[in-house]
Amino acid sequence: MTKTPPATNPPAATAPPAAPAAKHRQSLSSRAGNTWVGLIAGALILIVLLVFILQNLDQVQVGLFFWHFSLPLGVAVLLSVIGGALVMALVGGVRILQLRRAAKK
Repeated sequence: MTKTPPATNPPAATAPPAAPAAKHRQSLSSRAGNTWVGLIAGALILIVLLVFILQNLDQVQVGLFFWHFSLPLGVAVLLSVIGGALVMALVGGVRILQLRRAAKK
């Protein structure tokens, strides 16, 4: 008795799998949502600042040019940070104006 090899089917031409239907994905963020996140982040930062100021109520002497006054340490540090941010914004604003003038030319 001779063995016959099992019948093999020729490989069928298979089409590549169909790509899933492209779904229109909407962005999950919006201006209102981003604003809400910004407000919450700002509120958390203000709470941290309040805790910092309340924990640093020791009076310190501050001298600026010819003014001399006494402030709580936390308030003095906060005012110096605000002053530094204003100087940084001023320098950045001047640079932006320079770049705008150069771009117009």
